[in-house]
Amino acid sequence: MNKNEIKVFCPATVANVSCGFDVLGVALDSVGDEMVVRKVSQKGIKITKLTGQDLPKETLNNVAGVAGNAFLLASDYDGGFEIEIDKKIKPGSGIGSSAASSAGAVWAMNHLLGNPFSKTELVKFAMEGERLASDVAHADNVAPALFGGFTLVRSYSPLDVIDIPAPSELYVTIIHPQIEIKTSDSRKVLKTTISMETGIKQWGNVGGLIAGLFKKDYDLIGRSLEDHIVEPIRSILIPGFDEVKKVSLEAGALGSGISGSGPSIFAFSKGEETAVKVGEAMKTVYDKIGIDYEIHVSKINMEGVKLL
Repeated sequence: MNKNEIKVFCPATVANVSCGFDVLGVALDSVGDEMVVRKVSQKGIKITKLTGQDLPKETLNNVAGVAGNAFLLASDYDGGFEIEIDKKIKPGSGIGSSAASSAGAVWAMNHLLGNPFSKTELVKFAMEGERLASDVAHADNVAPALFGGFTLVRSYSPLDVIDIPAPSELYVTIIHPQIEIKTSDSRKVLKTTISMETGIKQWGNVGGLIAGLFKKDYDLIGRSLEDHIVEPIRSILIPGFDEVKKVSLEAGALGSGISGSGPSIFAFSKGEETAVKVGEAMKTVYDKIGIDYEIHVSKINMEGVKLL
């Protein structure tokens, strides 16, 4: 490849991480999109190739195009970019399909221009892709995709993203039942108010999860994976959800929850061996129900988007 063209890996992500609705996320290592981005003299963003999924190539109808446009508008570069996308993450899977494309595009453009923008600024551009996908410019998928590891969006206005360390033996198992839940639809079922009592429980868990990650306290991480606000409502949309949670814990998982807006379900484990066992246990639930699924076992991706 020439110096005006790079190929990047754009990671899948788990957003919310149970208790952290719209503020917490983590990047995965074993699943993601691949993208080739090249600098061209012609102005604007053009998606020249899109394989893997049936998605629009028109710039303003594609999240990578929209995020790229936001980047271009803010930059002083007077040329443009061509993008080739190999979509390996299914849209509507709950593991950050739109975020991978949005984050990958802006990271690659920034790299090709000599990194004029900070990671936090890139998150802002990538959020515009999320606005197209789900009607809400949330950052809990694009932030870990760009920063790597766990991220906490402390504030949206002004945007303040904090990267959080992850213990080296923490693994994620994800089962993706082959049904589609659109993020925009799953947002519509949520309540807009909560009681003080529910809020206190939730804040305790968010604090506990962050403390557990910093202290490398696997039990504390597991105890904190409780969601009193979103999961009780969204889990109704996911067949077999309660059973998957139950068998995951029995197989040794630290805890589990809905990945993003679903239908994927994630579980954290200490060590790869346990994470694989948890995946085997999860499979039994959907084998019984008769729903096809995909399984991913991944360590935490501490880099985020990276060169291939």
